[in-house]
Parts: sequence; C-alpha cells; structure tokens
Amino acid sequence: MADHIHILKLCVGAESVEDLLDWQRSQRARWPKGRAVHVTRMWPKRADEVLAGGSLYWVIKGVALARQRIVGLEPVTGEDGISRCAIVLDAEVTRTQAVPRRPFQGWRYLDPKDAPPDLLPGREKEEALPPGLAEAMAEFGLR
Repeated sequence: MADHIHILKLCVGAESVEDLLDWQRSQRARWPKGRAVHVTRMWPKRADEVLAGGSLYWVIKGVALARQRIVGLEPVTGEDGISRCAIVLDAEVTRTQAVPRRPFQGWRYLDPKDAPPDLLPGREKEEALPPGLAEAMAEFGLR
C-alpha cells in the first residue's frame, strides 16, 4: 500500500488547462502566500495520506489533464456559516498525460498506481487528445 493518496476533482467551468491557469492567476491575490486554494464541502477522511505527498488531479471536460501538489488542508467557514475544507495547493500546475475519467460528483481518492503520469519535459504545450480518441487509446492500454 502506498504511503500517500491523491485526490481526483472535476475542474468545473474550465475548457482547458489554460482556463484553470488563468482563473488561478486571477485569484492569486486572495490566497495565502500565492498558493492556490480549492474549497470543498467535505474534509478528507484520509487527510494524513493526502498530506504525505498527494496531489489534486484536475479532470477537465472528462479527461484528467493536470495536477497540483497538495501542501495543506485548512478549515474554513463559508459566508453561509458552513464549515468546509480548503485544499491548499502548490502554485505550480503540472500537466499530465490525458486519461479519460467518467463523470462524478465531488472528489474521489486516486491511488498513486492509477494516477496519470506527468507529461515529459517539452510536451507541456501539446494539445490534449479529443476525449473519444483518448478514451479509445486508454481501452487498448495506450496513452
């Protein structure tokens, strides 16, 4: 068993990794120490494993395309008075190989052995494969 676990999360409203990057740049002034923060309703029950080296993998339009290292979990209270979990992320967004993911709500744990590998240096600017093609390639064990 791995000593850490990742989180898989839908990147709602983003059409591309560039959209995620643009949104995070626009929010940077609000976040502590320039780190990205993603607030979610549920606190991870496996927090120790998440904090032991986990990343948040972003699913954009049905495909896992990027990740950010998780550097902290902090309690926050929304304007509605409800307690939530702020997932504090490293500012660097690392692009990953495109791996199709079925729709889901909220977030899911992701075992390190199932995590999409990072793109090789120099491939970060490549366009992601169309979802249908990426899914077909994944079926055949190709990425």
